[in-house]
Amino acid sequence: MSFNEKICGVEPSKSVTLLAKTKELQKTDSEIINLTGGEPDFPTPRPICDEVTRQLAAGYTHYTDSKGNEDLRIRIAIKLNEENDAPYTKDQILITPGAKLAVYLAIRALLNPGDEAIWLTPGWVSYPSIVEVSGGVPVAVHLKYEDNYRITQEALEAAVSERTKLLILNYPNNPTGRVLTDADIDAVSAFLRNHPEVYVLSDEIYEKIVYDKSAVVSMASFPEFFDRVIVVNGFSKCSAMTGWRVGYLACNSNLYQVVLKLFQHSMSCTSGFLQKAALVALDCVEDTERMRQAYEQRRDLLVEGIAKIPGVEFIAPQGAFYAWVRFDTAKSSAQLCDELLEQAKIAGVPGDAYGEEDAVCVRFSFAASEEDLRRMLANLEKYVRCGLTA
Repeated sequence: MSFNEKICGVEPSKSVTLLAKTKELQKTDSEIINLTGGEPDFPTPRPICDEVTRQLAAGYTHYTDSKGNEDLRIRIAIKLNEENDAPYTKDQILITPGAKLAVYLAIRALLNPGDEAIWLTPGWVSYPSIVEVSGGVPVAVHLKYEDNYRITQEALEAAVSERTKLLILNYPNNPTGRVLTDADIDAVSAFLRNHPEVYVLSDEIYEKIVYDKSAVVSMASFPEFFDRVIVVNGFSKCSAMTGWRVGYLACNSNLYQVVLKLFQHSMSCTSGFLQKAALVALDCVEDTERMRQAYEQRRDLLVEGIAKIPGVEFIAPQGAFYAWVRFDTAKSSAQLCDELLEQAKIAGVPGDAYGEEDAVCVRFSFAASEEDLRRMLANLEKYVRCGLTA
């Protein structure tokens, strides 16, 4: 029996697979430090949990509008207008079971078979796979570690073709933690002016987790590109709601109708009581800020600690909660991660999972306790000083 060739042909998510594998190993080896997942280690703020309890008790457990709870869509539209200078209306916003599904819906609705989507590497592991299962062709633009992964118009132009339909941006970036600079924005803007048929998918899921007062700019804030930008966001990372699966997308009205039809025929709607809780999450500003401050302290702890380890380099990220660490070694990043797990009890994700081709990098999540991070630093220093990276 044959199955869908597109789906059969994609690799499983390496980050999800490694997270599951590491959790299984931890059952028999409590010394393993699991830094693989993009999983906040904070509990979901209490007001959010209390709202779900209240809604369940009130019997709010049935189908909702496919577009999403109107109050939530209104509030998100206000947020996008006021915080991101992106003038979407409530009728251009779709509430989805997680931001990952929002990415899939947008790409699936936009691409025809053979259409190409440009994604920047290092980049989130699921982008090229989602493009492939949607019938499209992912085209990687390999940004350079030595250039601090800056975007250039030349690199984008080298990847474009007559079939290019989409450019995928993710800032703050998973896995590098970079935010868009003015030079990056200029490069992307020049590219978009040259190619008015190309859409932008702007994945902004980490927007509230930024450091050093870094500014987060959405391409949807530029009036000349607004109609071509699809914004994806959600509550998983910034509100510690990963298991709740509540996200959203915003796009122009014509594309929205296509996305909505796909959603109606696949998911029907997003859980109503969870949407009510997401509305409360938008008011939990102090909780989000406390988490952000803790992440920043952990980032600084790793910056200071890794600086003392020879042959290892860590450039402080401006956002998200990942340490993108470069190793001076002849090993591949996959080999290195296997050894780190076996010999140093540290679980990370190899850089090649994110499309990194030139540098040997590993992504370690610092959404973990300071105790675990200090143990990680001690184990890593011991591993490196024993010459095991050679």
